[in-house]
Amino acid sequence: MQHQNLFVFDIETIPDIKTAKNLLHIESDETNEIRSKLTKYHLDITDQKNSFLRQIFHQIIAISFVEAEIVRDSHGQEYYRIIDIRSGGDLSSLEADLTKGFFQHLKKKFSRLVSFNGKNFDLPVLKYSAMKHEVEAGWLYKSGDKWNNYNQKFSLDWHCDLADAFSDFGASARLKMNELCCAFNLPGKIGVDGSQVMDMYDAGRLQEIRNYCETDVINTYLLYLIYQHHNGTLSKENFAKCKNDLHEFLENKSSEKEHFLEYLQHWDFKSSE
Repeated sequence: MQHQNLFVFDIETIPDIKTAKNLLHIESDETNEIRSKLTKYHLDITDQKNSFLRQIFHQIIAISFVEAEIVRDSHGQEYYRIIDIRSGGDLSSLEADLTKGFFQHLKKKFSRLVSFNGKNFDLPVLKYSAMKHEVEAGWLYKSGDKWNNYNQKFSLDWHCDLADAFSDFGASARLKMNELCCAFNLPGKIGVDGSQVMDMYDAGRLQEIRNYCETDVINTYLLYLIYQHHNGTLSKENFAKCKNDLHEFLENKSSEKEHFLEYLQHWDFKSSE
C-alpha cells in the first residue's frame, strides 16, 4: 500500500516544569529556578558536556506542518499537491490538545512523515507527550511490516528524517538545517532560531513562535524536494512544478500570513515553466 499524503512537521518546545519538579524534588514554583536546576542536572549527567534537555523534559508549545497529497504520474514519479501549511490548534491550545490533534489527524490519513532530526527529537518528544496525556497512537506502531514501517530507521518512504537522509545515516557529517539552506540558497532561519523560543514564550510571543515554526517546515519541505529530485523520485519537471506551486501557495496566503510574505522576500525564486 502506498502512502496517500506527505506530512512535513516540526515542533517547538520549552522545558517541562512539572517533570523537572517531580524529578528534582523542587518545592519552589519559580520557573527560572526550576529551569536552572534542570539544566544543571543535564550538565551533571553528561560530565558538563551537554545542557540540552533530553526528550522527556520538553513541553510542546507549537506543532507546524506542510501537508500535501502524493500524486504519481504515468511514469510512476511523484508530485506533491499542497493541501495546507499551518500550525495545530490555536494560541490557547495546551500541550495535550496539540499532541492529541497531531496523532488523531495522522490516524485519518496514510501519510509519509518528513522531518529534520525528527526521529531523534520531534517524534520522541511527541510520543512521550502522548504517553503523559494518555493519547493512543496504535497506527504508528502497527502500520507496515517488519522492514517497512514508521519506526524502522532506514524506511525513508515511511519517515524521511532529512538529517539522516542527507548524511547517509551518519556516514558523513550530520548538518544543521540552516547550513543546508545556505548551501542550497534557501531562506533558512529568518530573524529567529530555536535558542530564542523560550524567551519569546516567556514574553507572550506565542504567535511569533508558531510563525517561525511554519517557516521551518517550509524550509524542510524545500529540502525534501531537493533530496527527492536528487534520488530520482521527482523528475526535473515535477521538481519545478512543486516549487512553483509552493511559491503560488505562499503568495495566495501572504495577505493573511505576513511571515509567508517575508519568506518569499528572502527566497531567490526563479519560476520554471
